[in-house]
Amino acid sequence: MIYCVEDERNIRELIVYTLEASGFEAKGFVDGRAFWAQLSQEKPELVLLDIMLPGEDGMTILKKLKSSAGTRDIPVIMVTAKGAEYDKVLALDGGADDYIAKPFGMMEFVARVRALLRRTQAHSSSRRLCVGDLEMDVDKHVVMVSGQEVALTLKEFQLLRYLMENRGIVLTRDQLLEHIWGYEFGGETRTVDVHVRTLRQKLGRSGELVETVRGVGYRIGGSDRLK
Repeated sequence: MIYCVEDERNIRELIVYTLEASGFEAKGFVDGRAFWAQLSQEKPELVLLDIMLPGEDGMTILKKLKSSAGTRDIPVIMVTAKGAEYDKVLALDGGADDYIAKPFGMMEFVARVRALLRRTQAHSSSRRLCVGDLEMDVDKHVVMVSGQEVALTLKEFQLLRYLMENRGIVLTRDQLLEHIWGYEFGGETRTVDVHVRTLRQKLGRSGELVETVRGVGYRIGGSDRLK
């Protein structure tokens, strides 16, 4: 999922349309308030961020993203009409991964999005997700609890990974069902509850890290860190 924060409707809709036509999932937001509200529900793979926005400007949003442990690893491309060298340096020094000045060609834009995602996904595939005594090697598809390997089914692994990648964020049953089983899956949200229950059992004491938020869904809690 790619988030685009852009107050000009025509540009925002063009970017979202182009990304979706290129095979990506994308959502557009008119300002920082709408962006933060969605971010609390789902973390994107990439953020496209304008600098001149109503209310909270893009540089302030960038600073907040890069100063938080939960969001600092999300890649950010500044997409803005401010094309001066000073503005580019300021954004890149502030943690932006790339800078695209308006106007720009859509083919080049998509190519740079793909290039950045390739770099970040290649890096993330070798990461280990860690929450307390629970560790996951994403690349090797291995889960360890207190140094002992735990055998999980594919769906259990995907469920646990999604929760760990969104640590601290409450994910609804519908979100989990949609992300793990897909839009076309015909099951009920009870499917999520059943998998969470078996996942907890397999994780033993670390199963307590998968917290139930009554009436909402689930989240990974505890004192977590990402290696």
